[in-house]
Amino acid sequence: MKHLAYLNKYFYKYRWRLIPGILFVIISNFFGVLPAQVIRVAFDLVNENIGIYRLFYGFERQEIVYQMFGYSLLFFGLTVLLLALLRGLFLFFMRQTIILMSRHIEYDLKNEIYSHYQNLSMAFFRRNNTGDLMNRVTEDVSRVRMYLGPAIMYTINTTVLFVLIIYAMISVNLKLALLSLMPLPILAITIYYVNSIINSRSESIQRQLSDLSSFVQETFSGIRVVKSYVREHEVQKKFVAQSTSYQQHSMDLVKVQALFFPIMLLLVGLSTIITVYVGGKEVINGTISAGNIAEFVVYVSQLTFPVTSLGWVTSLVQRAAASQKRINEFLDTKPEIMDGKLKKNIEGNIEFKNVSFTYPDTGIKALDEVSFEVKPGLFLAIIGKTGSGKSTLANLLLRMYDVDTGEICIDHQNIKDFRLQHYRNQLGFVPQDVFLFSDTIANNIAFGRSEVEQKQIEQAAKQAAVHQNIKGFEHGYETLIGERGITLSGGQKQRVSIARALVKEPKVLIFDDSLSAVDTKTEEQILHELGRVMAGRTTILISHRISTVKNADQIMVMDQGKIIERGNHERLLKHRGSYFELYQKQLLEDEH
Repeated sequence: MKHLAYLNKYFYKYRWRLIPGILFVIISNFFGVLPAQVIRVAFDLVNENIGIYRLFYGFERQEIVYQMFGYSLLFFGLTVLLLALLRGLFLFFMRQTIILMSRHIEYDLKNEIYSHYQNLSMAFFRRNNTGDLMNRVTEDVSRVRMYLGPAIMYTINTTVLFVLIIYAMISVNLKLALLSLMPLPILAITIYYVNSIINSRSESIQRQLSDLSSFVQETFSGIRVVKSYVREHEVQKKFVAQSTSYQQHSMDLVKVQALFFPIMLLLVGLSTIITVYVGGKEVINGTISAGNIAEFVVYVSQLTFPVTSLGWVTSLVQRAAASQKRINEFLDTKPEIMDGKLKKNIEGNIEFKNVSFTYPDTGIKALDEVSFEVKPGLFLAIIGKTGSGKSTLANLLLRMYDVDTGEICIDHQNIKDFRLQHYRNQLGFVPQDVFLFSDTIANNIAFGRSEVEQKQIEQAAKQAAVHQNIKGFEHGYETLIGERGITLSGGQKQRVSIARALVKEPKVLIFDDSLSAVDTKTEEQILHELGRVMAGRTTILISHRISTVKNADQIMVMDQGKIIERGNHERLLKHRGSYFELYQKQLLEDEH
């Protein structure tokens, strides 16, 4: 229960739903216990009236006794019915308070987890797969809700019912009460033993379900690759293997529960047998009436469902504890990127001072003592081989990661001092791996701003040289694109992503090899439009093409995490170093 203790704050928040719910449980069970006592009186009345009826055999008064007997039974029957209706009414109120409380907590918990995900750093998402993240906010929360609602409701209901029934039984006959309840300690021991098995198997099920969800999500995300390589059969076999493993884990849990429930029913049935046998002896001895036996049988039968539900409730609690433990693991994860307090508009002076960085998960050293400065409004281009550290510079500038040593400054202020949201809101970033949402093209472009007009969206699309393509679609800017922009070509996706960054009108523009999927002609058109957009804005353009970077104010050539050359296009060509070699190589490729 220590993992479920995290939810106590929600119980306090919704205490005015929980407390009335508990009161309704008590009242409903009070009306649930009373019918047994009514039945006792009725049973004794029947027993006594049969004797009186026989005494008046052959007399006219026998008919009057019979009528009074009938009216009495009708009265007792109506009383039991009324008590049942009252109990049902308060059971309805109980569900309306406790079950609704569980739904509110489910809503709050999902929002808390999702909000926490948003605050976590990129390194967290690199370490955890998407299926597992989704499973904790959906399947795990659903299992926790079953604890918050049904498990708590039935636990309180069972506890109150046990107290009321045991009190009523002891008040009638202590010996009969103790003997009829004798199987219950055996039941408690059985529950205690089975708890540990249910808990471990529940955790195994949740882990396997996460693996299964991750596999399915990854397969559908890469469905193009699966189909193009004709690997459907192999993927299906892997899915069957994962699904079979999940089935096996689930069956292991079901087998425990399948054995558990019959044992509980057997023990409850044993209580009924003891009640009738011992109660019969007590009636013969004259210590109790026959009605008391009927009363005790009703009490035992009333305990049947609560006792049998103990196993189900135990399973719910254990599975909820396993799920909450998984949720707590993520909620206890602290963001590696800590928010600063400084909130001011930036001019765009960027400075890297002896920056070194190693990716924490792989141990690859991406940058080694990198230093450079970009004045506000200048155009810096970064070029180099794959793995030279170009994209790492962009990630560090966006504070997706923090530097190991050295510092990055904006307007001579360390970027760690800035409020993350305010700081990133002033940057426009176009990633190498374009991601578009399953929404309209207009909404994808407008994603970076809270309020944006249609003419601003169209202007950004024109600057990204994608306006004509969009107008060519049947629904124009209202065209719905599939998951990850699957209905657009690679070049169109990149240009829509560029438009998304431009519509923000940021102080700093960062392009991470974002023109790789467009042809040379389109590239020239985009760069021509961007020339006007970049005026007065600090721009960092990462690329592997010389044609993309040759007009930059300054070009940096990187290799193995270090800056090996720096200067403008003409100066670097005269230097005849790595840049010159790359230039010559690309000229030959263009000629062929």
